[in-house]
Amino acid sequence: MITKKKTNWFSMLFEWNGSVLPQLLPRLTILFIYTTVIVYFRDFLHENNFYINPAIFTLFGIALAIFLGFRNTVSYDRFWEGRKLWGSLLNDTRSLARQSHTLIDSDDYQEQQTQFVLLLSALVHALKHQLRETNPDNDMQRLLGNGYDSKLQAAVFKPIMILKELGIWVKNAKRDGKLDSITQIAFDENLNKLSAIIGGCERISSTPIPYTYSILLHRTVYIYCFLLPFGFGENMLWMMPFVLVFIAYTFVALEAIADELEDPFGTQPNDLALDAMSKMIENTLSEINNEKIEAIVPSNDYYIT
Repeated sequence: MITKKKTNWFSMLFEWNGSVLPQLLPRLTILFIYTTVIVYFRDFLHENNFYINPAIFTLFGIALAIFLGFRNTVSYDRFWEGRKLWGSLLNDTRSLARQSHTLIDSDDYQEQQTQFVLLLSALVHALKHQLRETNPDNDMQRLLGNGYDSKLQAAVFKPIMILKELGIWVKNAKRDGKLDSITQIAFDENLNKLSAIIGGCERISSTPIPYTYSILLHRTVYIYCFLLPFGFGENMLWMMPFVLVFIAYTFVALEAIADELEDPFGTQPNDLALDAMSKMIENTLSEINNEKIEAIVPSNDYYIT
């Protein structure tokens, strides 16, 4: 995720990091060459009546801009919902870690309390890896050690299996007389909230915007951009390649940004920084567990995963 603070207005005109321009540059270069060729053969095109009334592009451009705005709104809603879910994940894991220490008043239960907090941290990292479809073994082995057995390794939905282990921990604490029925219900309510968060993240990840919708928008944007020279070639002449590339950049960039934000859990520059958030949640849970953690030094990097 790009984290660089905004600079002054002039410097932002030339900002490269965090912009979609690098990935669009080859396409815009092709459009520039294509438009230059159209201008070069303008006399031939005029003689054969290839030009189109510019008013058509004006009306269609307004409709296309509205369409792109709606597409970006839908994508940003998915991005923001993902961020709210991970904010709730932080709050609910903190609540559970706190409850494991404050609702159980027993010095001989510290090992079990530490196990509970490690399970919470493992759940956070497991969810991150599931959403990104990456290998969780290193994080699971680091946090759970021998608790990362073959059954958990083989599980497809590891966050849910860890949630099950958390529920078993609460049941065992109740059996050992460390919890009463009321405190058990308090634990269970927060575990249910974790289940809802996992389900919400899975819903966003497994339900992309309909593909046919993306194809329609993609085709419309590029057909519009490649037809533009036939509407303004007679008026702009050699300024047309520069002006039309700028217009195309606006439309194509909006589409590219919407594609990035559609899946907020990926590893693209504008996706959520799940690695950093997972580590931060792990650190705050460790501190609740009375463990010493390393101070988090603010990063000046452009990109945090």
